[in-house]
Amino acid sequence: MTDWRYRFVLLFFSVLLLFVSVRLFYWQVVRAQELALLGQSQYGQNVKLLPKRGEVRTSDGFPLASNKVSYLVFANPKEILEKDKTSRLLSPILKKEEASISALLDMNRYWVALGSKVSSVDKDEIEKLNLPGIGFDDQSIRFYPEASIGAKLLGFVGKNELGDDVGQFGLEGYYDRQLRGKEGVAKQIHDALGRPILAKLNNTSGEIDGRDLILHVDRVLQFILEDELKTGVEQYGAVGGMAAMMDPKTGGILAMATFPSFDPEKYYEHSSEQFKNGFITDTYEPGSTFKPLIMAAAINEGVVKPDTVCPNCSGPVEIGGYEIKTWNDTYRQNLNMIEAIQYSDNTGMVFAGQKLGLDRMLEYFDRFGLGEATGIDLQGEVTPTIRPRSNWYPIDLATASFGQGISVTPIELLSAFASLANNGIRMEPHVVASVETPEGEVIAIPPKVVQRTVSEKTTKIMTEILVNAVEKGEAKWAKPEGYRIAGKTGTAQIPVEGHYDPNQTIPSFIGFAPADNPKFVMLVVLDRPTKSIYGSETAAPIFFRIARKALTYYNIAPTQLLKDEE
Repeated sequence: MTDWRYRFVLLFFSVLLLFVSVRLFYWQVVRAQELALLGQSQYGQNVKLLPKRGEVRTSDGFPLASNKVSYLVFANPKEILEKDKTSRLLSPILKKEEASISALLDMNRYWVALGSKVSSVDKDEIEKLNLPGIGFDDQSIRFYPEASIGAKLLGFVGKNELGDDVGQFGLEGYYDRQLRGKEGVAKQIHDALGRPILAKLNNTSGEIDGRDLILHVDRVLQFILEDELKTGVEQYGAVGGMAAMMDPKTGGILAMATFPSFDPEKYYEHSSEQFKNGFITDTYEPGSTFKPLIMAAAINEGVVKPDTVCPNCSGPVEIGGYEIKTWNDTYRQNLNMIEAIQYSDNTGMVFAGQKLGLDRMLEYFDRFGLGEATGIDLQGEVTPTIRPRSNWYPIDLATASFGQGISVTPIELLSAFASLANNGIRMEPHVVASVETPEGEVIAIPPKVVQRTVSEKTTKIMTEILVNAVEKGEAKWAKPEGYRIAGKTGTAQIPVEGHYDPNQTIPSFIGFAPADNPKFVMLVVLDRPTKSIYGSETAAPIFFRIARKALTYYNIAPTQLLKDEE
């Protein structure tokens, strides 16, 4: 009898143990994920921890793009008894409809977000209302201490289709992944009263702050360039204008601006067309600023010398039924190549272009980087195409020699021309000099050599030709006294419906200074000025005003005056 009872009790407990084990397996394994999600929904939820976006700083460490504190406004609907009153009071401050706030407060949750990136002023106003169930979390918002200074260079931080912050245009767009860092994850749990407590899931939430960008851009030069460009656009009645300065030895962009500009902090108040940086997106026929490249190629190939005389420059040149004239219908017998640049003589350039020949001209287009992206680290660069060789005719060779019938972007022309100021070495243009990690490690971005365009000897010759063009050319009246500056004016006509508009032009000036040891190379371009159509009377004065201030800023003495004193 005792043995039977013992076996019964053993069997009973064995079956009970088996039943419990099966139930435990069912709840802990089969339905484990479902129960975990249910439990999580009862006491909390995962929330994203947004990292601090990296700053963008000038070469002297001053922030052009930074962050300032803002707030996320949240509510615990279970603590709010007067939901209609709360919605009515918060609506004007959060700039949301009462109905949308009320709908959030009616949700059966412990935590709902009511407003994002709320200012300190609005936060104080909400706190004064003393509303139960309302709380705040710190957030950061993009802040541009210099307002619109460098806006086209910087871009802005907007929203993607999911409502997340994303860099757009300029540096903010190009370096968005570096700047934004990596999001982290935390568990939003609640106490017994349903109040939120932020607790990280583990010791490292995965959140990594964004990296800072340190630029080649000099804050003083950027201000000078923008101020003079804006003044010039208004003075000459232009539709707009753009300019950039580059260190020819490194390719570092020292300053860049396009006018009209916009306020990156209030980007939503501007049309999308205003966000484009014309210096890297606009294509145009460069006109006479293109002539130094063709002349440098012809001299480098030995087909002409500075004193080579043009045998057919005493009048218009006829090619394939077309007549090519000089810009002022003035012609000079025995014109040499120095004078072809000095007087910006189209017939002299046609002679140099024909001596160079189509095949070699196209080869030098490749050397100068025409028809390919420069590689500048800004979002949105456009690359004009060079037509295939089979589509070139004698008239195309002739017009290309003086900058018509071929399109470039300003950054393409600046990069190509800069090689003449750097002993024939073309550098990749770059805005960012180094990247700084959240831990303080500075990662330098070394200058990048692209290729040699012409020989060092050719650049010395071209420097003297371009100095002569400044000293004796149409823009000599605007040149700063005492400085040797190499440069060239340009007045490009605008093609309209198969012909060129004689009254609307794209005037420009390109050059470098000091000529013998250049600190910068600069291009200034105006869009359809109304006071004068010529580069010598519009873009050149702007260039020289900027150059004078830049040379003073660099503490470079006017060497020609010093020689006179000696």
